Amino acid sequence: MTRHWTPLAVVYLGLAIAGLAVTWTFNLIAIGENSAWFGEWFTNGAATQSLQWDLVVVVAAASIFIVVEGRRLRMPWAWVLIPLSLLTAAAFTVPLFLALRERRLARLDAEDGALRG
Repeated sequence: MTRHWTPLAVVYLGLAIAGLAVTWTFNLIAIGENSAWFGEWFTNGAATQSLQWDLVVVVAAASIFIVVEGRRLRMPWAWVLIPLSLLTAAAFTVPLFLALRERRLARLDAEDGALRG
C-alpha cells in the first residue's frame, strides 16, 4: 500500500515543520532572555496589535475548519491539533492538519479506485 504522500501534502508538511522551527526559535530566545513573553506580545505598538489580531482571526477560522473538515473526512482526532497549537504554534498545527488531510483524501481516492477496480 502506498503512503499517500501527495506533493501538496509534502508542501503542507514542510510548512508545518518550518512554522514549528521559526516560532520556537523565537520562543527559545525569549525564554533565554527571561522576558515576559506573553505580556510583551500584547503591549507593543499598533502594527503589532494588527498582526496579533490577524493571527487570532486566522486561527479561529482554521480551528473551525479543522473541526468541520475533520468530521467530514472522519478524522476523529483532528480536534487535538487545536489545543496543540497553544503548546506549539498554529504555524505548525494548521499546515500539519492540511498535510494529514491530503493524505486522508489520497487514501480515500485510492480506496475508491480499488473498489471500482
